[in-house]
Amino acid sequence: MAKIPLERIRNIGISAHIDSGKTTLTERILYYTGRIHAIHEVRGKDGVGAKMDSMDLEREKGITIQSAATYCVWQGSKEQLPEHNINIIDTPGHVDFTIEVERALRVLDGAILVLDSGKGVQSQSITVDRQMKRYRVPRIAYVNKMDNPGANYDRVADMLKEKLAHHPVKLQVPIGAEDKFSGIIDAITGKAYFFDGENGENIRVEPVPADYAEQTKAARAEIIERVADVDEALAEKFLAEEPVSDDELRAAIRRATLALKMTPVMCGSAFRNKGVQLLLDAVCMYLPNPAEVENVAFDQSKNEEKVILESTPNKPFVGLAFKLTQDKFGQLTYVRIYQGKISNGDTLVNTSNQLRKARVPRMFRMHSDEREELTSAEAGDIVAFYGLECSSGETFTDGKMNVTLTSMFVPAAVISLSVTPKDRGSETNFSKALNRFTKEDPTFRVHQDEESGQTIISGMGELHLEIYMERMKREYNCEVVAGKPQVAYRETITQKGEYAYTHKKQTGGSGQFARVCGFLEPLPSDAVEQYEFVNEIVGGSIPREFIPACDKGFQEAIKKGSLIGFPVVGVRCVVNDGQYHDVDSSEQAFKTAAIMGFREGYERAKPVILEPIMKVEVEAPIDFQGSVVGQINQRRGVIQTTSSADGNVIVVAEVPLNTMFGYSTDLRSATQGKGNFTMEFARYGIVPRNEQDDMMKKHKEKLAAEQAARK
Repeated sequence: MAKIPLERIRNIGISAHIDSGKTTLTERILYYTGRIHAIHEVRGKDGVGAKMDSMDLEREKGITIQSAATYCVWQGSKEQLPEHNINIIDTPGHVDFTIEVERALRVLDGAILVLDSGKGVQSQSITVDRQMKRYRVPRIAYVNKMDNPGANYDRVADMLKEKLAHHPVKLQVPIGAEDKFSGIIDAITGKAYFFDGENGENIRVEPVPADYAEQTKAARAEIIERVADVDEALAEKFLAEEPVSDDELRAAIRRATLALKMTPVMCGSAFRNKGVQLLLDAVCMYLPNPAEVENVAFDQSKNEEKVILESTPNKPFVGLAFKLTQDKFGQLTYVRIYQGKISNGDTLVNTSNQLRKARVPRMFRMHSDEREELTSAEAGDIVAFYGLECSSGETFTDGKMNVTLTSMFVPAAVISLSVTPKDRGSETNFSKALNRFTKEDPTFRVHQDEESGQTIISGMGELHLEIYMERMKREYNCEVVAGKPQVAYRETITQKGEYAYTHKKQTGGSGQFARVCGFLEPLPSDAVEQYEFVNEIVGGSIPREFIPACDKGFQEAIKKGSLIGFPVVGVRCVVNDGQYHDVDSSEQAFKTAAIMGFREGYERAKPVILEPIMKVEVEAPIDFQGSVVGQINQRRGVIQTTSSADGNVIVVAEVPLNTMFGYSTDLRSATQGKGNFTMEFARYGIVPRNEQDDMMKKHKEKLAAEQAARK
């Protein structure tokens, strides 16, 4: 295949709220561009599933879990365009897989924002739009499902303005709506398009139906006026009341779209095979080629000085590894090439990871789970490599530049679970799975809880973690048991507690003797260190050489408090008197005396249990304020502030971590999926007395059970 010039390459993503029809739209694009020869539905009865949903889990659940890359070549519908190469990434719509959208938008030049004609701008549309704005990605809005009940093209365009602060410009006039939707009028050229044939592949172009003539004329005048609001060149013609040709109008739309000053709005029904070819024409006409997007790198040799990358094969190579997957052949690393060119056998330098070198063994252009081998690739291409070991978000160069690209934004995990393999024999596979998933997905985190010994996995939601547990079972033959993770409680004291303990042991020959006296007291709440040892011995009642042994004894004692066996924090241990024996005293004797003395003083110092308190920020439509506040109150939360913005309420509260498990599901249920929250550690707080009593009772029962088991 002859190399297509850079100005005719488009790197685009298809993003939307869940169930808006992204994968169906991608499937139609691949069919009309000849990449596939039969259409399969996302939840099709043929059991094949959509081409871009290559995982069994995706086909079973009818949702996209991983972003999938493909490419196609488009020459225009009836608009004879020159041949364009379009690289496409189909992304998930579910909020739990938001990193897949994030990393796709990080490396793409343009996007299609798919909206449901009946529902308009939904919660995940807002999230996706925020991500597009973060990476300054120009987009076309495609109002899908025009054949569905309640379809309203004009209302959805208005919602783009109200909810997303876009400057929407409707380029088309739908012929009918709902079950009467039959075709589309291009308001710029004044032609009507009808899509015949079993799969809408035969496009019939006709004059505008008489009953739509006035509406089409008004729509073109509105396009000129709205584009003139954001484009100076067109504004001059508009104010001078000069005629505007179709080419001049399209050029102005392109300029304003690339400058992020407007959003072209189009319509159709991907499922009914209407309007997809016109959308492809618009992608070629209005979205940027790689050279029209400014990509910035940071020179590591010059104190992170900014370097503008040029989309040309003649400059040093710079690429970003934005996605990793694993298959039977090994790790497949997806790379967006921003500058330069690369061939098989070249050596790459990982500038994000201590300038580690790697050779390029094999290179592919991806088509979902199929691959086409390449010998070389250059600026503007999205390719995949085998044998390129790295993590997601790392920069590669050819060694001539020491630059890094900004990685993608990684949101904080919101939910955690403890997991253990069901059977001991699968522990090796369990470790392999966790290692692979953490490399592939920056929002999937794993850590070992030092106190409970549990493996804790954290992610973006319960579905996110469920999918990974299911993948462990399918891909690694490792079934896991999930439980609620152990919250990291602490214990502390609330008042001064004195102790005077004598350790005496005689076992024939030299015995053990040590006496320690003093007190424990709480440290100030703002103390940096959580343990302090103070030696107030005068007159040598405890010889100097035994003082460190007392300190060691106290440090040993604070590892496990006597209430529920968690570490003791915020305590000052003071020793001010004692006794020793010339023969029987030793370091061990004083260490033991300090441990027992601590326990004595601890009981008198009114100990309490502390729990981690999280700062939780909830955002939801203002209609759900009562539900949001009610849920926080039920969880022993204390509301700090409540504010509203853009029709949403923002509630900031402090809530005990132990009550937050399952909250993401409850919040979604209470807010029709429109609420989201972030959570971070704020401080430790005292557990209410009734809960403390319950926890202490359970701890005693656990100790008794362990003792009985030992006997």
